[in-house]
Amino acid sequence: MPTADKFDSELESLLFKAESLGFHSVVISAGNLHRRVGEYPGANHRMPMCCDAMRRAMRAKDEELPNDLKKNGASYQVRFSFPR
Repeated sequence: MPTADKFDSELESLLFKAESLGFHSVVISAGNLHRRVGEYPGANHRMPMCCDAMRRAMRAKDEELPNDLKKNGASYQVRFSFPR
């Protein structure tokens, strides 16, 4: 079952990899992050926990992208900027 630590760890890994590859920024969606951690889609998903992990990782230069849907849904996206 996904935990906050699993979401934090996977997100940290994705950000480290993108920065190591020389990206200036990367857009990550909650749906994609949750799929990488597991149990999404599914009845036992932890989408609000996934979105919270993304918000915790945000720094001053990062931004939530416009979304007409839920703030805790799979379409929630953040543009993370580098350097961290």
